[in-house]
Amino acid sequence: MRKRILIAFTLTVFMFAVIACGGGDYPRRTDDSNTLYVGYQADSFPTSFMPWLSREGIAPTVSSMIYNTLFSYDDETGQFDPIIGKEWYYVCPDGEPILTDEGDIDYERLDEVYASGDRNYLPVKIRIHDDVTWSDGTPLTVEDIYFTLDTGSNNAVSNHAGALAWTADLQHRYRDGRLIRQGIFTYENGAAEQGYHIDEEDKDTVMYIHVDKILGAVTTLFTSILILPEHIWGPIISEDNPLNSRNPEGELLKQYQNPVGSGPWELDTDRSGSQQIILHRRDDYHRKADDGGPLYQVETIRFQLYQEINVAIYALLKGHIDVLNSSVSSNYLRLFEGKDDIFVSNAPGTFTQTLVLNVNPVSSERNPIRDLLADSDFRKAIALAVNQDQLIDLVLNGAGQRACPGLMPTHLEDFYNPDSCPLPRDPDERLALANEILDDIVPEHDASGYRLLDGERVAFDVLGHPGEQDLVSFLEVQMERIGIDINYAAKGARPERTFLYNSRFDMTLQGVIFSLENIDIMYRAHFVQLGETSNYGRLQNEELNEKIETMRRTLNLHEKFDLIYETQPLIAQEFYKIPLYTANVITVARTDRYTNWQVETGASVFNTTSLEKLERVEGE
Repeated sequence: MRKRILIAFTLTVFMFAVIACGGGDYPRRTDDSNTLYVGYQADSFPTSFMPWLSREGIAPTVSSMIYNTLFSYDDETGQFDPIIGKEWYYVCPDGEPILTDEGDIDYERLDEVYASGDRNYLPVKIRIHDDVTWSDGTPLTVEDIYFTLDTGSNNAVSNHAGALAWTADLQHRYRDGRLIRQGIFTYENGAAEQGYHIDEEDKDTVMYIHVDKILGAVTTLFTSILILPEHIWGPIISEDNPLNSRNPEGELLKQYQNPVGSGPWELDTDRSGSQQIILHRRDDYHRKADDGGPLYQVETIRFQLYQEINVAIYALLKGHIDVLNSSVSSNYLRLFEGKDDIFVSNAPGTFTQTLVLNVNPVSSERNPIRDLLADSDFRKAIALAVNQDQLIDLVLNGAGQRACPGLMPTHLEDFYNPDSCPLPRDPDERLALANEILDDIVPEHDASGYRLLDGERVAFDVLGHPGEQDLVSFLEVQMERIGIDINYAAKGARPERTFLYNSRFDMTLQGVIFSLENIDIMYRAHFVQLGETSNYGRLQNEELNEKIETMRRTLNLHEKFDLIYETQPLIAQEFYKIPLYTANVITVARTDRYTNWQVETGASVFNTTSLEKLERVEGE
């Protein structure tokens, strides 16, 4: 009831703000050009776009539109789709492609050739499109890719820890700024010496790389690293002037602010600033629509900054913008009901909110209450007390889906294992089972009904951001039913350094996204590795670790998929990252200037497919 009253109050305040706001002269109302107006809520816009530095807010979105990766990954098919890269495949030691008669990668033969033997790497041949250009007109060649991967491997020049993670499975190694092992080969950089023949006519489009013997090793190299132009960055970066700088000066600063990319969009540096970002479609972009015309149907994109979400929504309703780029709270859904020219995308999400338990803190952070979390039966009782259906109804207003403890998205039907949902669904049965378990572990209660351990109330703090207080409040009510006291604690600005990496927490909220694209890296980061990783609670399970490592190392694709399937119940039975819900992605667009918005799982309605298929309304 309290939540419903709060929602009603929020809506009333919002509608008062709408009524109180006046009109004004807004460009979209009189703009008959092919310009898409996109609203984005943030404190400010970035004014520089060095792509590897862009991590927060709108910066990654804009950088990925200005720059390109080699390939993109289709989670539904498990295939890498061409972008800069045209094709790729593994090769035998003699350079012959390991392909089936249909032209697909022959994983059985790959297993036969490389599973045993003294080679500790897989050689990969990459061919790129021959008509890719940088936005300044310079052709893009494999030397740009060599430069990018080489720079990412050399922290002395890149000064970028993320790049080292992206290239971790690339067998190209630096030590103290000196190359000690080469794993990237082009016509100009050692291909012939390594035994790879490249015809002179192919010198700009063909290259080879050596990666660890892991099928997922190519993924981050192909899909995470935005390729940089060597002719721009090569002359200006060095160990004394690294690529990633918090205080860029001179030519470095100039290139930060005037990006030269190979992507489909180019930054209008003269008109962009802290309040708006304007991108123009590159008509010379190498990827085209099926009819040979431009891939994207919009000529210009204008991102408009709004510091308050209420103001951004008002701008959309009044026709000042065409679409909101980011997701809005489900609390606002009622505002859009019955409105003319409004399209609401309520897409299934891929981001699962979890409650992470500190199961294995460092010795200095242990205490008797926190030690209870080391008991898997105690953790199971907490998982049983979480009523996902209730959280989805009250916290998300129904705009979400249940998630299984195995944490694999259910929409990946070929890989999701239903055995990773081992608990009963009936809430009364769950509570009875949870209390039965806890009665054996902490049977004593205080006068308020909370459980006691050696006379001390069993109470835990849950780290969260201010916007997550409602969620913690509802968890507090749910845990009270099993005699556990839950309280909200603020994460602060840098929770990893302040609380998580050093075990100074009981529980924390953490978003999890697992997919076939990231699973080789993310399974290890969330469940295996210790230290500065996403394994905040320092879980250690030898059986699970071995299963994950075997999954990563097998070269038999069918076996890999089987191991992913088998890993999910092992993750589920730990009750370590307890799923709360998977929230839908709610975004809103207008249909009076553009129609044919596309809804995609896990994405806002402002997505690349929409940009490919948007249609101008006649007369606009």
